[in-house]
Amino acid sequence: MAPDREQLAAARAALARLGVTVNDLQRDARPRVPTFAEYLPQVAAAAGPGARRTYGSYWLEALRHTMVAAAMCRRTSRGGRHAGEHVIAAARAVYTRAIADGLIEPGASPAHRVAKPRRLPGSRRALTADELDDINLAARTSGNDVVLDALILRLHTETACRRGGALGLRLMDLDVAHGLVRLREKGGTERWQPITLHLAGHARCRGGVLPTDTLLRYRTGAAITSRRYDHLWKRIDEQLPWVAAQGITTHWLRHTTLTWVERHFGYATARAYTGHTDSTGPATTTYVKADLHAVAAALAAMTDQPHPMGSTE
Repeated sequence: MAPDREQLAAARAALARLGVTVNDLQRDARPRVPTFAEYLPQVAAAAGPGARRTYGSYWLEALRHTMVAAAMCRRTSRGGRHAGEHVIAAARAVYTRAIADGLIEPGASPAHRVAKPRRLPGSRRALTADELDDINLAARTSGNDVVLDALILRLHTETACRRGGALGLRLMDLDVAHGLVRLREKGGTERWQPITLHLAGHARCRGGVLPTDTLLRYRTGAAITSRRYDHLWKRIDEQLPWVAAQGITTHWLRHTTLTWVERHFGYATARAYTGHTDSTGPATTTYVKADLHAVAAALAAMTDQPHPMGSTE
């Protein structure tokens, strides 16, 4: 039942004596807005592994200074542009979460009013055949497990997979009869990719037994981590100064393979080879598609090895 005029007048008089306004009461009813130090752990816990990997250092910096604005752009080979971009993206992630939790009003985020630095064109390119041979030779003649290192480079060259896709491979991701490996990569994508490598033999020789056991393993039986990639490229950098100078990484192998496939088998096959599922680009991409057999044929031609699902004939 609505209060009558006398009750409202009495309430206003009581508030006036206390020096309190209706707005003050409404503000007090809202949940207390936590500090960054209190709130950032919730944001990090709710983020996916990719976001934590990309923005984690900036969130930690913000925790240390209790505010995102204090995060400093690290100096990189590209003038700190990527660091500046990640600072803004990390701050936006925090404020977006705060809006969703009802801590601040929509449109009140200062991070969304700051423009991101324009991203420059990438410096990656396809390696020449001689450059790729030199890199593989350096990997096979250094380190404490040249078999593993050679396998890693060959896996990325054949499948054009990302590092996360390779690290996530399990025995259950192999279809030996059809020469396929299941890749689970960024954005939750999943695809079967033709391959000529005998990964099951490698895993089982190094202790992989269960379907969920990892494929890429040290001789001790432990699964490799991203640190193996770091050590591998550090050794290659030491042997091949031009690799260090250009900042070549595993992702350059993806560019190399996809460029070769596009030049020899066309855009549709290269697109299928990448596993891209987005709908951006020319409208013809909706109709011009390549299937798994076309990808297998491209792999057979590139490796000069027959494949159960395709051939070079």
